[in-house]
Amino acid sequence: MPRTLVSVGSEIPLLDLRSFGRRGPDGRLHLSPAFLEQIVRTASRVPEVMVKVSGGANSTRGAIAHLKYIDRQGKLEIETDEGQRLEGKGIEAALVADWDLEALRANARGPYRRTAGRRPVKLVHNVILSMPKGTSPEKLLSASRDFTREQFALKHRYALVLHTDHEHPHVHLVIKAVSEQGERLNIRKATLREWRGQFAQHLRARGVAANATERAVRGQSRSGFKDGIHRAWLRGDSRHLRDRAERLARKLGTEDLGPTPGKARLLETRREVIAGWHAAADALLQAGQGRLAEKIWGFIGAMSPPRTTDEQLAAKLEERPRTRERARQEERKR
Repeated sequence: MPRTLVSVGSEIPLLDLRSFGRRGPDGRLHLSPAFLEQIVRTASRVPEVMVKVSGGANSTRGAIAHLKYIDRQGKLEIETDEGQRLEGKGIEAALVADWDLEALRANARGPYRRTAGRRPVKLVHNVILSMPKGTSPEKLLSASRDFTREQFALKHRYALVLHTDHEHPHVHLVIKAVSEQGERLNIRKATLREWRGQFAQHLRARGVAANATERAVRGQSRSGFKDGIHRAWLRGDSRHLRDRAERLARKLGTEDLGPTPGKARLLETRREVIAGWHAAADALLQAGQGRLAEKIWGFIGAMSPPRTTDEQLAAKLEERPRTRERARQEERKR
């Protein structure tokens, strides 16, 4: 899908919605039915799909270990690109052998591949396909099957496993990094944007409300915490975040965080996003879609202020005493 920039009155992009909207020769924003549908989904805060790279393996041992993790040591069923459904101990090593990962690893370690400072190449990519709590696991798995078949069938070997042991159902996908035609799969941000859009389409085809937009478009700030660090923070045993929080607490005790280059970028992005949403609302008014324009204005008004990672961490620090007090009050009531 080509990248589409919604802009009004100039060539400066105001809002990147990856939409089907098109500017006409008169400079007005002409909205396609698909673009209108996306506006409605976004302004209505339809659940967002998640397609995330969770890592990968550059050794056969690492690939086997990850497969054992996602199939819970052989207790969960692995579905393969060939339609097989595998279960039981030892299937992980057999799958790695079937994918010829050892040969791929040997080729990657050849003399002509060795370059100082280069990381070992990946043999497999690990990806997570997820939706929020309440989504049908069966429909999620069905959409994941069709999405992976459409993307990788007869090209990249792959396997997937459904997990329902958390609040939100999700599918772990393992993809062989090199296709049967010898082409390496490089997953970039643009790749993930495209995958999210296509995965959402497959979910909607099954009656699941699903959307795929950028965080900035929704008025959300991205956390700068890596997944492992964030999970450790939630457990309360992240030394990295604990040290950072202590430094931040000392700074907050003596001075305001003040403006930073990161904050300036966030504010500029928000300005462009707001301008883009207003441009879409104006176009809707001209098209007689006043109610939808009002919905957009309400959506804009409900956006929380953009916050840097330090500001997000500071808010958590300020909230912690109140959280503890609420917990104590709940304990007294019991």
